[in-house]
Amino acid sequence: MAPKADEDVEMKGEEGTEEVKKEPEPAKELETDAAAAKPFLKAGQCGFNTEDTTMNVMPTVNGKLLMALSDGGFQYLLAGARGNVGVKAGRYMFEVMIAEAKSMTEPQGRIQGPKPKQLVRVGLATADAHLILGTVDSSESVCFDSTGFFAHGRKREQVSKKFGHSQAAALLVNLEPGSPNANTVSLFVNGVRASEPLPIPESMKGKVLYPAVTYRNVTLQVNFGTAPLRSLPFKCHTWSQVQKVHSEVKAAFSPKDGKYEILLPVGLPDEGTFDWVDQFLSKNRTYTELSDRAILDWANKSGLQRNGGYLRRNCNDKPEMNFGLALMDDFSVSRVMKVVARALPRNFIVAEVKKNLTEEDRTKTLAYFPTACYKKAVHVMIGEPPADYKKYIQQEMLKEKQLKAEQEAKRKKAEAARKKQEEERQKKIMEQRKKREEAMKKAKEAKEAKAEGKEAEGEEAKAEEAKEEAKEEAKEEAKEEEEAKEEEKEEEPEEEIKVELTDEEKKLSFRKKEIPDLASKDMSAAYTKFSLPSKAEGCDEVKFVWSKEAQCQEYLRKWVLERKMTQRVEDLQPSEWFKAKWNDWNKSLGLWKRKQQEFKDPVRRKAALAQKKREEAKKKAAEETTEEKTEATEGEEKPEEKTEETAEKAEEKAPEEEKAEEEPEAMDVDADSLDPFLVEDVKDIGNGQPLFADFTFEDWMLLSLRFELHLLCHAFKHDLNDPERPSFREDHLPFYYNKYYKRQFNTKSFGFEELAELMPLVKDSVEMTSTTFTPQLAMNTPLDNFIRLTEDGRRERLLRLDSGDESAKLKFQRQGGGVEAAGKGQYPARPGPMLGKGGPPAQGKGGPPAQGKGAPPAKGKGGHKGPVAPGPTKGGPVAPGRTKGGPVAPGPRGGPV
Repeated sequence: MAPKADEDVEMKGEEGTEEVKKEPEPAKELETDAAAAKPFLKAGQCGFNTEDTTMNVMPTVNGKLLMALSDGGFQYLLAGARGNVGVKAGRYMFEVMIAEAKSMTEPQGRIQGPKPKQLVRVGLATADAHLILGTVDSSESVCFDSTGFFAHGRKREQVSKKFGHSQAAALLVNLEPGSPNANTVSLFVNGVRASEPLPIPESMKGKVLYPAVTYRNVTLQVNFGTAPLRSLPFKCHTWSQVQKVHSEVKAAFSPKDGKYEILLPVGLPDEGTFDWVDQFLSKNRTYTELSDRAILDWANKSGLQRNGGYLRRNCNDKPEMNFGLALMDDFSVSRVMKVVARALPRNFIVAEVKKNLTEEDRTKTLAYFPTACYKKAVHVMIGEPPADYKKYIQQEMLKEKQLKAEQEAKRKKAEAARKKQEEERQKKIMEQRKKREEAMKKAKEAKEAKAEGKEAEGEEAKAEEAKEEAKEEAKEEAKEEEEAKEEEKEEEPEEEIKVELTDEEKKLSFRKKEIPDLASKDMSAAYTKFSLPSKAEGCDEVKFVWSKEAQCQEYLRKWVLERKMTQRVEDLQPSEWFKAKWNDWNKSLGLWKRKQQEFKDPVRRKAALAQKKREEAKKKAAEETTEEKTEATEGEEKPEEKTEETAEKAEEKAPEEEKAEEEPEAMDVDADSLDPFLVEDVKDIGNGQPLFADFTFEDWMLLSLRFELHLLCHAFKHDLNDPERPSFREDHLPFYYNKYYKRQFNTKSFGFEELAELMPLVKDSVEMTSTTFTPQLAMNTPLDNFIRLTEDGRRERLLRLDSGDESAKLKFQRQGGGVEAAGKGQYPARPGPMLGKGGPPAQGKGGPPAQGKGAPPAKGKGGHKGPVAPGPTKGGPVAPGRTKGGPVAPGPRGGPV
């Protein structure tokens, strides 16, 4: 693009020679030479106090060189240091220079660390500012960085040239009232001005300003000395030449007895522990916090991006790192901090909620710090907090509420501006469209006029119209400019947003937070171990800050008791007692299912009856033999007579046994007339029919549900062995059911959306109250009782259906993968012993074991001697059913019709 005439090149003369304009002369330096003055500070007195540096700052050469830890994730974190001499008047300067730039290696990954890897910031800060410069919340500091930016809070702008290795960057602060550059800061690089004087923010005026540096992956030389590394264009006093009247010197903290302090705050989760720590740190700035939440805050100020942002975390006590950087996510920063802490001469506050509440962890933490160097104190904040704490949290709540209100106002304002821009855009589009339509109309009229031979008149008219249009456009533009100016004038200043706490918020003792102090898993596993500290654990002082010890003890006892009724037991494991009961149930369940299938198969039922007759005969014979032996022992009969009598009886019994084997008959028993609770053997009510003969898959599901809930309630009480927690809550049932039975509990399988709708079906075994479950049967109740309860419930349900009560109809879902049950449907697959020998072979839908067409079962023990009538070709013989709940009428010799 050709240069303009008023820029760098000027066209001159007929020969076309070019004359390059001279660059504008640099602005005249307004700073003047400083008058000679005698310093009052001693050599080496100007430097950095340990408590005013971050934990990764490693000063060397008497504080002239500042290094930083770089092991593990520390290579990503910024190091910050604030000087101990501040100025409130005068004009002074100090210098920094990069003496070493470190190129750190990091594991390969899709996420890289913060950029740039080597960074230096030099600036000024008040005593209340954070040690790291250039953060968005740093309203009490200003700084220049090595990339040429100037930063104050959220404001960040390019104002200077970059500076790098071996270049001396000097920061000049001018607080002289009469100077043209009063209340400004400037940057010089190698003695040359690199930025214009920039005004000090209003929030920092009138306050003592301390020199401050922030750096990463470099070794930084800091020069406060009398001789500058690079001379400035004018004479200026260095920081160590500060006048007494212009300065304040901050003395380094020194404990009275030579021992620094390790403080453990003990407070209950979500009851103000971290708020108390924040309040304590705001009043005691010589303490450094050791915690994972402090590491996250440090990483945020260092510019690290975290997946989901910094507000998204599972808890405050032990939040997940979640940076996607291996050296940060492996908690190496926390490990290095603990090692370095033992060697640093400073006070520490260990802000961990869970560990500070358990005796074992408290003892380990206190023992880690050497007694010769540290005084160990524990402060307990349990109970009702004092007024000063409540005032503090109300101020914090008000700040938080104010910030949310301001953000909402900005959002609404931005939305209104966006809508306005859209309206203006649409308005301009409509105006342009209107102009095009008018132009087309005029062109058409001109064309028509020309066709009529009125070219001259048309041209004159066209010229006049063009003039009129130009005038109108000029008027419109002037009008728009005036409107724009009026809008700018009419722009109302932003309304001051005022928020207040509600009466309910003012009554709060603890601030409600969206993020809990402890993760639910950690809370459930540890809260029963919470205890109050004592000096026996290795501490020098135990101080009860909010309440007396006895009151704290009672408060903690009640708090734990409340949590026992609301928290899950995450580490609860099924005991051997439960496993034995569960295995016994599965064996019995398999036996009952096989017995039902056996009864529903006429061939197998006949064989079973014969087997039963033989067993009864053998039993009777054995009893008679025992009686005869008893009589013989008493000498009432001779051996010869006994032998003859026994032989006669055997001859008489032989035909009877043979007849019983050939023609087994079942007793005529009306099953429906029997009371299930009076049946001694649920597998045989007297005629070979089991009590559960008519169970459908729904009945088997209810049978299992009865026992599983019964066993779960007793196993919970048995395995936990806590008298204060005999049962569990309704919403914890899926968790414990999965922990014990290794499968999900789903009420939809039973045709219900809510558990409260399902529980009435099994209320005879387990009752659900408003909060917990209560078993209705004893721990060692016989397993047969669950069959009796299920049969009783089945009969009641059939009676309700016969009477027209449709609500009694079950809508269970058939579950696949289990043993065939009751003619139709399948029993859901369940863990436990599989059916082995003696289990039923595969079947068709509702049929007996697969057979050939009419083929009898294999003969053996218990088999029939005579031929067996062939069964149907598909599915086997029909299983006995019921007519309105009654049994099928028996045929000849007890066989089915």
